[in-house]
Amino acid sequence: MRSLLGLGNRTHAGARLQGARAAATGRIGRSKALILIAGTSCSLYWLSACASDDKPVLNPTGGASSTGGRVGAGGAHLAGASAGGATGSSGAPASAGANNAGEGGASEVTSFGPALQVSASGFQTCALLEDHSAYCWGYNLHGELGNGSKVNSSVPSLVTGLSSPTAIIGAGIHTCAVLDGGSAQCWGGNIDGQLGDGTFTNSVVPVTVSGLSGVIAMAGGFLHTCALLEDGSVRCWGYNYHGQLGDGTETNSAVPVAVLGITNAVAIAAGTYHTCAVLSTGAVQCWGNNVDAQLGTGNRTNTSVPLNVVGLSNAVAIAAGYGHTCAILADQSLTCWGYNNYGQLGIDSLADSAVPAAVAGVSSVVSVATGQFHTCAASSDGSAACWGNNNSGQLGNGSTQASGVPAAVAGITDAQAVSVGEFHSCARLNDGSLRCWGENGYGELGNGKSSGFVTTPVEVRGL
Repeated sequence: MRSLLGLGNRTHAGARLQGARAAATGRIGRSKALILIAGTSCSLYWLSACASDDKPVLNPTGGASSTGGRVGAGGAHLAGASAGGATGSSGAPASAGANNAGEGGASEVTSFGPALQVSASGFQTCALLEDHSAYCWGYNLHGELGNGSKVNSSVPSLVTGLSSPTAIIGAGIHTCAVLDGGSAQCWGGNIDGQLGDGTFTNSVVPVTVSGLSGVIAMAGGFLHTCALLEDGSVRCWGYNYHGQLGDGTETNSAVPVAVLGITNAVAIAAGTYHTCAVLSTGAVQCWGNNVDAQLGTGNRTNTSVPLNVVGLSNAVAIAAGYGHTCAILADQSLTCWGYNNYGQLGIDSLADSAVPAAVAGVSSVVSVATGQFHTCAASSDGSAACWGNNNSGQLGNGSTQASGVPAAVAGITDAQAVSVGEFHSCARLNDGSLRCWGENGYGELGNGKSSGFVTTPVEVRGL
């Protein structure tokens, strides 16, 4: 199994540690459920005001509007995408494994009900259910699952102490939730203050983010977190060595700080060490680490303040990974930029791109998610495709061979949204059930096993 999140292994130069979770999301009234896909994913769904009126938008029932629906994100979902995922066949695992001792992997798992949202991140996955309870499974060394323990779980485990969450956001070694009423809570690893409670102490249960109100969306990077507020401003906290907090410094902060110059954001995404925002004009701004050109500024220079992504004026959703970033455009096409060593940009090349490049072979995109070295997308016809690194079967096409162009996920016919972790991927089906595929060393697929990997989708137990 790969070295995970050993903090001792972290390098300030931006070593390829872990794909960051990006939750791109649009602005939404507090009374509506916010559907996000984390892992780095962006979804355009269930938003009340995420883009300017001349852009396609989504409505609360997920129906696309050809003349002004609104777009939201969570992973990144567009019009016509219901928050969540895709239908997948239960493909046979490439290798199987037994449940971890003490992980709660009982032979019978209660059916918890339909999921509104799935959020895959590092080596764990979470889901928000229709009753607004939250469940997580997978890696739990730092308390990422929020169930009061540090024991991994290969089946969904209830997050304790959350009050009416409206969205759940996975990050590197921590997890967060937006609560009804506009506050936020986080749990898990906190070595750099990414929980935002003013301390640097890990927590196995949710703690309240200090000083935040009016939160409508959140995004989690490897060691930092950001929130979009209803006034269009953005706050970030945690690790800031690369300027990913956007406050003009490179100083860590255990409490939220204002991102400079942003007053009209409608969606945000956090990569491993960088952050991006879609503005109401359709422009995109990014900041933080840029060693792989993931900021899309045409160069590789880091910045601690937001800078415009070259050539984008019609973006509606955003997703950020380890060293690459993707955006859904108003015409539901997809563009990506940054690091491309495994073909994760989907441009049929292994060359990096310092500016946005059109993804070949996908259209009518309603959801996009970016992992460490792979990307997945769902289209309005219910299909799902993934591309890039595939050493753990995270593309879901029955193989372990990388692909520089989108490859269809096996058996997916009614995808509503996708979400990806470092080496695994998940989708929410039209009926609210979940499918996951790829790496499963910590039980992150939620199928009651915790070893090996799976190259085609398997059902998450109880969901």
